[in-house]
Amino acid sequence: MGLFTKKIGPVFLKEESDTQAYIAKMQALLAGADESLKSKIEKQINLAKYGEYGESNIAFELKNSGMDMYILHDIYLETENLAAQIDYIVITRKMVYVIECKNLIGNIEIDNTGAFIRSYEWKGRRIKEGIYSPITQNQRHLQVLKAVRKNAKNNFLTKMIFEKSFDEIYKSIVVLANPKTYLNARYAKKEIKEQVIRADRLVSYIQETDKSSANMEMSSDEMLKLAQFYLGQNIPQRSDYARKYEEMAAEVEAGRQKAASEAQEIQEESDKEGSIDREMLIGKLKAYRLEQSRKENCKPYFIFNDRQMNDLLDKFPRNKEELLKVSGFGNVKVEKYGDQILAILHS
Repeated sequence: MGLFTKKIGPVFLKEESDTQAYIAKMQALLAGADESLKSKIEKQINLAKYGEYGESNIAFELKNSGMDMYILHDIYLETENLAAQIDYIVITRKMVYVIECKNLIGNIEIDNTGAFIRSYEWKGRRIKEGIYSPITQNQRHLQVLKAVRKNAKNNFLTKMIFEKSFDEIYKSIVVLANPKTYLNARYAKKEIKEQVIRADRLVSYIQETDKSSANMEMSSDEMLKLAQFYLGQNIPQRSDYARKYEEMAAEVEAGRQKAASEAQEIQEESDKEGSIDREMLIGKLKAYRLEQSRKENCKPYFIFNDRQMNDLLDKFPRNKEELLKVSGFGNVKVEKYGDQILAILHS
């Protein structure tokens, strides 16, 4: 930094992220989800909270770096058919750092092929598994960022200069934000090893890289202009979190529709069965009514009429006391016909 260069310190132009809004939305989804989806939603919420904690560790390190830098958190960029959600873009006087934050449980080993292997304890068992390379992931982010910036250049010459100098200025860093994570990169190739660091090494790494860089220093205005460019390219509500929420919301809605459809089918089947049972009981009651009317040499409706029969089926009495509440059934009828009618209803 030049003798008369004004110090600006670390400045966050964008500090918030989509994570908090995502967590709030997912918690609202959780309240209306069925049991089959609740555990899945809870897992997504926990992962988001864990990722947010890791990114806050990086924010703390950058805020306390004492360096001149502009910082952008959670930037979503698109160009043609490519997209990238970048955890942090850090612009110093000499470099632009594209940071991928990983707050992983367990320890990380990088082998001589560049493969990432994670190991951790789970329910008394030692788990060892390969994970998708965050270096490959961040390289794609760099390509999107490069395309976005190159497309904004005015002419062929400025595009060519930018293309030629890009690898010297833009640096990919994978930061392991969990302080308990042990990194074993003993057998990793140098170019891989140099891109993966722990959060507590982030500031010293940036300081050392800036110091060893032969790039010309940017002025404070140039740094700010570049930071504002990427901030202006950010597309809100298009992050991975937004996509995950949309997918989960669609899954919850599909579950609700399926449950409603199944409930409707059950109700229709129940109604159908109820209709069949009612028709069967009507047949039995009419047969009993006809038989009694012939025995007593009277009209069938003297025993009970159709309106009384329907009230009988609606109230469906379980005993003589309840039968007394049915239209047309007084003490005489209940004593005379009650036992037979109750037997027909509950046969």
